Amino acid sequence: MEIKIPELSLVLLMGASGSGKSTFAKQHFLATEIVSSDACRAMVSDDEDSQDVNEDAFAVVYEIISRRLKRGKLTVVDATNVQQEARDKLRSLAKKYHVFPVVVALDVPEKICNQQNEGRQRKVPSSVINRQTKDFRDSIKFLKYEGFRFIFKIKPEQMPKVKFVRQPLWNNRREEHGPFDIIGDVHGCIDELITLLKKLGYKINHNQKEYSVIAPESRKAVFVGDLVDRGPDSSAVLRLVMNMVADGVALCVPGNHDAKLMRKLKGNNVQLKHGLAETLEQLEKETPQFREQVKEFIFSLVSHYVLDNGNLVVAHAGIKEHMQGRGSKAIRDFCLYGETTGETDEFGLPIRYNWASEYKGKATVVYGHTPIPQAEWFNNTMNIDTGCVFGGKLTALRYPEKEIISIPAAREYSPPIRPIGTGMVTKKLSTQQQYDDILNVEDYINKQFIETSLRNVTIREGNAASAIEVMTRYALHPKWLIYLPATMSPCETSKDPQYLEHPHEAFAYYKKNGIHKVICEEKHMGSRAIVVICKDKKTVLQRFGIETDKLGVCYTRSGRNFFENPTLESQFFKRLSAALTKSNFWEKHSSNWVCFDCELMPWSVKAQLLLQDQYAAVATASRTATPHIIAALEQTKKRGIEVDNYIEKYQTRQKLLDAYTDVYRRYCWPVESVTDLRLAPFHILATEGCVHNNKDHLWHMENIAEVCEADPKMLLATQSQIIDVTVEEDINKGINWWLDLTATGKEGMVVKSLDFVSYNGKKLLQPAVKCRGREYLRITYGPEYTLSENIKKLKNRALKRKQNLALQEFSLGLEALQRFVDRKPLREIHQCVFGILALESEAVDPRL
Repeated sequence: MEIKIPELSLVLLMGASGSGKSTFAKQHFLATEIVSSDACRAMVSDDEDSQDVNEDAFAVVYEIISRRLKRGKLTVVDATNVQQEARDKLRSLAKKYHVFPVVVALDVPEKICNQQNEGRQRKVPSSVINRQTKDFRDSIKFLKYEGFRFIFKIKPEQMPKVKFVRQPLWNNRREEHGPFDIIGDVHGCIDELITLLKKLGYKINHNQKEYSVIAPESRKAVFVGDLVDRGPDSSAVLRLVMNMVADGVALCVPGNHDAKLMRKLKGNNVQLKHGLAETLEQLEKETPQFREQVKEFIFSLVSHYVLDNGNLVVAHAGIKEHMQGRGSKAIRDFCLYGETTGETDEFGLPIRYNWASEYKGKATVVYGHTPIPQAEWFNNTMNIDTGCVFGGKLTALRYPEKEIISIPAAREYSPPIRPIGTGMVTKKLSTQQQYDDILNVEDYINKQFIETSLRNVTIREGNAASAIEVMTRYALHPKWLIYLPATMSPCETSKDPQYLEHPHEAFAYYKKNGIHKVICEEKHMGSRAIVVICKDKKTVLQRFGIETDKLGVCYTRSGRNFFENPTLESQFFKRLSAALTKSNFWEKHSSNWVCFDCELMPWSVKAQLLLQDQYAAVATASRTATPHIIAALEQTKKRGIEVDNYIEKYQTRQKLLDAYTDVYRRYCWPVESVTDLRLAPFHILATEGCVHNNKDHLWHMENIAEVCEADPKMLLATQSQIIDVTVEEDINKGINWWLDLTATGKEGMVVKSLDFVSYNGKKLLQPAVKCRGREYLRITYGPEYTLSENIKKLKNRALKRKQNLALQEFSLGLEALQRFVDRKPLREIHQCVFGILALESEAVDPRL
């Protein structure tokens, strides 16, 4: 006996005690799908027989059901459900969450129930079974009138033969991945529709009134509805779309105009307004058979479609996240008409509530219904009704390419009652950019689970406070902050007693994880800087939504503006812009903006206070005191007291202090103008349409070198070496290069897998490990860190937390860029940016 139930439904098992509901449920459903009233009694009282806890037990039942239905999970209620009051509560839950209520009634005679009850450990009085059996008989006849659409009555002899088949909902087309061409409201504009389809690559054969369409490259058209009314030939549009759907080259959802036409064709009394009279007049020229086909076609259309594993949803007037993939009258009405405020405008038309302004769903929603001048992205939704019938355009969205294709209307076929775009502010900024002007702190202060393409990251609630402080008090305009760089882990601690870090360990890490070729890049001793620059001010406004005279920004790892001097900042961007233009960067990368990861030198330009208060203070105090200590010791020695060991100790300290001072002084010089700055870009992070983590590091080095050649006085190309870590000769070459760099006062090098992103199986590898020089580490660990007793202690440093932090921040940084490139709302971009700032408050040794 095959029982077909909707894949998303609330299944009520109905039957008297002893009818076998629990056994039946376990045979046909997952344990996690079953919500048992007995089990909930036990949960709240440790006794599943305790009837005096029913109120609390059923509160738990309803709560579990609500949570499951909210998440779109089929749920089975294992209770008697023989009383209408109990069923009404469950049916209300099904209605609230837009799922189908299903009754599976176990029609078991009272005698059999009593027999089975005797064999149970927990016995129910026979009087109770008698009453429940009577309630069952009284209820079974009225289930249909209570509102249950799916009712299955099962006799005892049928139970062993039952097989449940879960049927996908009609709107479930998740297995269809496209590519799709989603077409806006046509409204009878047949010529524009044919022209648009041809531009999209569809081949159309037209023989008298019949159409035959061949789709290009397995593509499929998806119509958002409102095929009819107001336009010159609704009949032809219907015939074309109906044939495409029948041939499997198109899908279609109904529009409110289509639904109204269907009601009229069914004989309902509807007002002949808004173009319906013209459509009926056009259909009168067709055969009765065609009009019948139109009626059946519109009746067969589903309120919305969920496509591409749930990543794409198409509905006529849009759809909220909690409605997607479900079915109810409320959902159908929303998909047809949207949501109104209950008010009317000066044209007598209802004012529609902008549901998209609150949309935060993961699925892209494409819709029509409300004509607008230009299709644009807003909170991962797009309205593609650009008012063709009103003299606008017929628009299609290509998915997944997210490319907009439009055809201008040949003429204005119908004057709009409300001018297109009325109520919209004439603006320089897009709707999304205006909406992004204010970020909601509620989106960031709680615990966050952030999905990225590399790995998922958890942000603890306790880390949010410091990030809020930085973002609200110190950071740049948030629309500039499309990326923050990850912290970088050092290589494993060296086994060589003289070194804390050495290339051996850096090369060994990648070799151990199956990476053969690495790139070693010189590590500049400057300040980490992110540079976002646009070709012109028009791009700043259009792409970043910022009205400013600046061409870009240069900011620190914590999102703070790098330059305090506006004149210096202006000179810097003027020089960089000229270099990008001179090197044909914009043309080569087909972009009007770029985001670079860089080092900006000198170190002192941003770390002046750090130098004065920490490094210089330590050096000055020590160098002032140490000579006096040595002089005093030498005087003591002249008096015949043995102090040679102390003299030697302080003489060694003097040398180490001199070395310490020499190290940090190499990275400092006065900055009076832009000619004193050196910028060393090492990543082209992103340009329009692309995050460049799919390019290897050699590509980055070569393309950056071209820009640096255009202004070698300010821009510094980074030296690099390609090393095969499986070849001893190459390893020695890399080590010697590092030794040469550090011998001349350089900080050291960064070792990276040649590929920007690398894995060992499913394990994400460090994108880079730094290997700092022995002398440079003095300014990190102190002047005397190289003394054997000190370096021995330092070798016990713990790296695991730093390494994990580096991977999390790397994942978040690339995800933020990808979201910006994909034109996601600023809220989603800053979920990642904010996450990096929050992670920076983790307690990790700052010297690592």
